Amino acid sequence: MSGARARLGSWWRLAQLPVLAIVLALVIAAAIIIVSSAFTGTGFFPLLPLFAYGALFAGAFASDIALNNTLVAAAPLMLGGLAIGLGFKAGLFNIGVAGQFLAGAFASAVVGAALAQQPVALAVTASLLAAGAAGAALAFIPGWLKAHTGAHEVVTTIMLNNATALLLAWAVTDLVRAPVFTFPRTGEIGNSALPVLLGRNLHLGVPLALITIFAVRWLLERTTLGFEIRTVGANPNAARYAGMPPLVIVPLTMALSGLLGGLAGGIQMLGVIGFYASGISASVGFDSIAVALLGRSDPIGILFAAILFGAFRAGAPLMQITTSVPIEIIDIIQALIILFLAANLIVRRVFRLRAPGLGIEGATTVTRTWGEQVRG
Repeated sequence: MSGARARLGSWWRLAQLPVLAIVLALVIAAAIIIVSSAFTGTGFFPLLPLFAYGALFAGAFASDIALNNTLVAAAPLMLGGLAIGLGFKAGLFNIGVAGQFLAGAFASAVVGAALAQQPVALAVTASLLAAGAAGAALAFIPGWLKAHTGAHEVVTTIMLNNATALLLAWAVTDLVRAPVFTFPRTGEIGNSALPVLLGRNLHLGVPLALITIFAVRWLLERTTLGFEIRTVGANPNAARYAGMPPLVIVPLTMALSGLLGGLAGGIQMLGVIGFYASGISASVGFDSIAVALLGRSDPIGILFAAILFGAFRAGAPLMQITTSVPIEIIDIIQALIILFLAANLIVRRVFRLRAPGLGIEGATTVTRTWGEQVRG
């Protein structure tokens, strides 16, 4: 009994800051809903947040269809969150997951269209491999620059995000445009679409994302490479003196991170969208930052954080339909969660938290640079 209580206490110490950040974000969002209701057709209604959050929960979990929608929305966030979290483990902030997501989506769409008439196993496997390879190749560039020149990965990945989006817009317009459509897009993916396993839309990408969660956890906790990644993230100088070359580990970690980001784009393309067109949203890449922070860069934490954000997206339409609370309130909630995780002193003061070790792993990486420490 005492052992179970100790484990629960340990889990709560790790989870309390993210959980309380969510609670505080929901409370402030509720106040915004109440105030805004006074200026809309619904009129001033203090209990409106309770009905809105109830509808949000029902739209995310109250039926098989709702639960499937939540898991489908969460799957790319699991992979994107893993991409960000893996970078955090090595002291890297891979903000380029948005671009890697697009690169993976584009590669999977092009390969998927080319193999649309091939057997499902071959078409799906090749398309996903192309997605992962595209994301890994794109992320390797800032990783190599970080290791060999000290160029900050935040700057280089942001630049690559814009360059990637523009380059792919040109490619889908002039290089791989399917001629049978009136607007620039890739062709039908046919047999390359991820098989639906349950209900209307629970596709193969969901179990693949879940398997990847545990695979990355095993990599980080049970392998030599995982130990080297964590050591380089903690202290690259000590890692170098111990024979762990940051010049190799940093680009490799960024490539692995990009592979996960590319796979996120691949499963979204093959499981949900079905074709690549200019202007496809890369919001998954930016939402993944919040998922990684909320999950404390731990794969299991990222799993639960991705499900939470997937539930927000899946339940928002029903919330808007039944209570007239706009979907944009979800963006406000997510932004507040990020704010309270980054500035966690606010949460500590509000809830009078004094226990040590409550910081969010990865939060310091957002503002820290150690490019000069990698070289040597």
